[in-house]
Amino acid sequence: MSRFAERFTEQGLRQGLQQGLQQGVRQGVQQGLQIGEAKVLLRQIDRKYGAQLAAAYRERIESADAETLLLWSDRILSAERIEDLFH
Repeated sequence: MSRFAERFTEQGLRQGLQQGLQQGVRQGVQQGLQIGEAKVLLRQIDRKYGAQLAAAYRERIESADAETLLLWSDRILSAERIEDLFH
């Protein structure tokens, strides 16, 4: 293999690794934020309603994206019932 081809291959490999690492970091940060927001919402629900959260609601919270979790966290301020958070 020519020296040019080796450098080209090495450079491509480094760029690919760097891009993969950056994407992994972004995904990790996003996942961490989502987990944190879900924990805060679950704590808010516990403090406000003091009731055992139904498994279906817990699953919805744990699988929701960050934007939805923020929406529900805002709704808890005015929601009288747990059910009102999710509508």
